[in-house]
Amino acid sequence: MNAIKKTTERMDTKVLLSTLWIVIMINMLKADVLSLFIPGAADELAKTAVSTGTPIPQLMLGGAIMMEISIVMIILSRVLTYGVNRWVNIIVSIITIAFVVGGGVSYPHYIFIAAVEVVCLLLIVWYAWKWINPEG
Repeated sequence: MNAIKKTTERMDTKVLLSTLWIVIMINMLKADVLSLFIPGAADELAKTAVSTGTPIPQLMLGGAIMMEISIVMIILSRVLTYGVNRWVNIIVSIITIAFVVGGGVSYPHYIFIAAVEVVCLLLIVWYAWKWINPEG
């Protein structure tokens, strides 16, 4: 644990945040790809569409937007100025946690991957919250 603390103290916060967003994005992709191999997954998507009254293309659009946000955050975490960067990372992480938890399914692989994503998102909130302006 002490080695992790020393490493993160030396790492630029922008790089750390961006790297965590990369981990989240890869895990989102991995969860979706693995779900394709579960028989009946498409039927469950259709049931969700019927029960919510949302057409499947709109559900897929919502998922695409959330995935795109994680991709954009990889870049924004590196280029935004300190104050904006902190708040954007905190706010987008909280929204993404709600998406991951609220849009989840009960497949064991999804629960595991979602847990990893939520831990990474909580780390983003923590590091962004504790981030001290590098310019004083």
